[in-house]
Amino acid sequence: MITLTTDNYEEQVLRNDKPVLVEFWAEWCGPCRMVGPVLEQIEAEHGLTIGKLDTDAHPEIMARYGVMAVPTMLLFENGEPVKQIVGAKPKRMLVAELGLT
Repeated sequence: MITLTTDNYEEQVLRNDKPVLVEFWAEWCGPCRMVGPVLEQIEAEHGLTIGKLDTDAHPEIMARYGVMAVPTMLLFENGEPVKQIVGAKPKRMLVAELGLT
């Protein structure tokens, strides 16, 4: 998983020619800690590029997409958000919502 910052966000997400799932998370967020290992499994099993963005450290990126709660996951294709998933969900639900089945 890629650690996203204001310095690498554009290159890693917006200019990436492959789909990228961005997890908006915070250190204090219990559900974020639960979904993190699930996302690592999905990345390993499905080859999806996944980046984590700490919303406390980078609130301007969170605000740009209107993210109001963590965890929120946005799937980007060709630099544009195409799907939003809010909240911690079981692996099978995330895989299905992301169309990876």
